Amino acid sequence: MTAGEPLGVAVVGCGTISDQYLTNLTAFPDLRVLFCADLDAERAAAQAAAYGVPAHGSTEDALAHPGVELVVNLTLPAAHHDVAAAAIGAGKHVWNEKPLTLDPVSGAELVTRAAGAGVRLGCAPDTFLGAGLQTARRLVDDGAIGVPLSGLALLQTPGPESWHPSPEFYFLRGGGPLFDMGPYYLTCLATLFGPARRVAAVASRARETRVVGSGPKAGTEFPVEVPTHVAALLDYAAGQTASLVVSFDSPLNRQGFVEITGTEATLALPDPNRFDGSLRLRPTGSAEWTEIEAAGATAGRGMGVLDMARALAAGEPHRASGELAQHVLETMAAVEKSARDGEFVPVAGAGFTVPAALPADWDPGVRMR
Repeated sequence: MTAGEPLGVAVVGCGTISDQYLTNLTAFPDLRVLFCADLDAERAAAQAAAYGVPAHGSTEDALAHPGVELVVNLTLPAAHHDVAAAAIGAGKHVWNEKPLTLDPVSGAELVTRAAGAGVRLGCAPDTFLGAGLQTARRLVDDGAIGVPLSGLALLQTPGPESWHPSPEFYFLRGGGPLFDMGPYYLTCLATLFGPARRVAAVASRARETRVVGSGPKAGTEFPVEVPTHVAALLDYAAGQTASLVVSFDSPLNRQGFVEITGTEATLALPDPNRFDGSLRLRPTGSAEWTEIEAAGATAGRGMGVLDMARALAAGEPHRASGELAQHVLETMAAVEKSARDGEFVPVAGAGFTVPAALPADWDPGVRMR
């Protein structure tokens, strides 16, 4: 890495979500996307052409590129560990799409491997860096709700098969509403409450098969291998509790519901799967909500990658860390085990340090490196 130069980035995995990443990563002046890689060579070439990326090819080619310092791993969840491990072995910093890996053992191995190699490991979601959740963080830190006591988080949808042209992976190990959408809600709660210490949960699966609803495979039936409705109670080390419901079994579409209650007020947060949104505050004893506009950056997916690049240059911790993602993974694994065994399950692992809030004037569009 040359001081003052943009950080060289390779995007590995050029599927649906890569458009959101590439739109932003190619616009951030502190980053330079040098390579697009995919198992499908034509797809990698198409994304490289669409976003002005100078090179494309295989994952091996991306890892061998001398200018690539950070790999953005957007592969399917089942490949997250192996691609990240290969990148770490090549001396690259790694950003994984969520979840970090499929299970806590392989996740912990990645965290240890990255530390041993002296490279950074980061992981989605980075939505908590957006204006909406950063405004919530500042309000909680400033005492707007008093002492935080509890949280309530809810997502209900019919499932992604109605709109996604290849939704099968959402219903395999590493998918379902818990592993697909749960990280947004659990990361939001973790950055406000800190580490969870134990969970209790129940889970169910409404149907054994689902049908692709759009695209060239529309009408194709496929198997469901994971729970599609999960309800969990979380107990946090600092004393708070939270209730979480995530479901792909509801005919209603209710997403983005998060409320935090404290001794002095309740705060309604914006959707944790978004980077923007307004907030509402209702003091204890009041019948009225006060709307609060979010303040901060709303650039979108890739903000965590940018924060990693800037943290590298400054010698500071990055915020969407591997340790935070590993704790969320440990929490989801505990939820799975509790639902299976019918008892409270402790959240294993070393925990994490709650990341510092972003400065209110943090601007992705300004060159900082």
